[in-house]
Amino acid sequence: MTQRAYNFNAGPSALPQEVLEKAQQQLVDFRDSGMSIMEMSHRSAIFDEVHNDAIALLKKLYAIPENYEVLFLQGGASLQFTMVPMNFLSAEQKASYVLSGSWSEKAFKEAKFFGTPVEAASTKDNQYRNIPALADIQLHEDDAYVHITSNNTIYGTQWRDYPDTGNVPLVADMSSDILSKPIDIQKFGLIYAGAQKNLGPSGVTVVIIRKDLLDKANKNIPTMLKYTTHADSNSLYNTPPTFGIYMLGEVLKWVESKGGVSAIEKHNELKAKVIYDAIENSNGFYKGHATPDSRSLMNITFRVADEELEKLFLVEAKAAGFVGLNGHRSVGGCRASTYNAVPLEACEALRDFMVEFQQKHQ
Repeated sequence: MTQRAYNFNAGPSALPQEVLEKAQQQLVDFRDSGMSIMEMSHRSAIFDEVHNDAIALLKKLYAIPENYEVLFLQGGASLQFTMVPMNFLSAEQKASYVLSGSWSEKAFKEAKFFGTPVEAASTKDNQYRNIPALADIQLHEDDAYVHITSNNTIYGTQWRDYPDTGNVPLVADMSSDILSKPIDIQKFGLIYAGAQKNLGPSGVTVVIIRKDLLDKANKNIPTMLKYTTHADSNSLYNTPPTFGIYMLGEVLKWVESKGGVSAIEKHNELKAKVIYDAIENSNGFYKGHATPDSRSLMNITFRVADEELEKLFLVEAKAAGFVGLNGHRSVGGCRASTYNAVPLEACEALRDFMVEFQQKHQ
């Protein structure tokens, strides 16, 4: 095999090498069935076990209480932007959205088709450099729900603490930091996340939803867009992304083998510190986008002080084996996505490259 790339892609992103190697071994003949997992019926006993084991392990790792359902859906977080208001927001209702980046803006826009989303807080005027202060979030007792985006991939910001929404359900898009740190699931009515950053390959969307919300959901919507459809059928109403669910289950086993979510968090903090220290110690040669109190452990965004040097930095980084360091096309700059499966060695290699580049060009 050629040398593994230093993969800092924002998504689809790095997967644990151990998981990839295990999948490679099992690809053609899964559990002596004479078939690949990709060839099996989703109604088969073997896949049923894979499917249910993945749900059980996610519940274990995240301490998900019994009054929550875990669903494996499709369509990515982008479909959830629509499904959430379609199920829980009527034309007469309002829902509060905290705007902290581009993805929360997209979710806010979709909600307008179903009811009245209101801006509870926004840091857009500050170029989304920080997460809104909890004291600045305007909530209302009659909100259908409150929506946040827990980590902002484009701007490199992440929530440290979550708002207390009382009896109003808190909905969170956790696509880019799910399973990166422990959370209290009971703070949330619904969590959704595309798998392609921390959980597995693209194609699977995880939804964690409190069961009482299912009883309150709108029933006059298309069958496939009802959460109850998928909860009632254990996410097997139609053909699910079987290979993606299998891979998600293997990633969960890898997380467990590393000591669980708390151990993963400590490792993520160490990885991020390596790169943030390189930025801080550069005397302005590299400039971080996010304010220190809002910095993400998952997406480290920065600029090189000189625009031409920044272009050269990205060219030379690519030649040195670093992949995915370009910032999002909407904002430019540089971004290192250090999701769970990105090894510490990759972050240390990036730091060394950053130091050497600065020494050559300062």
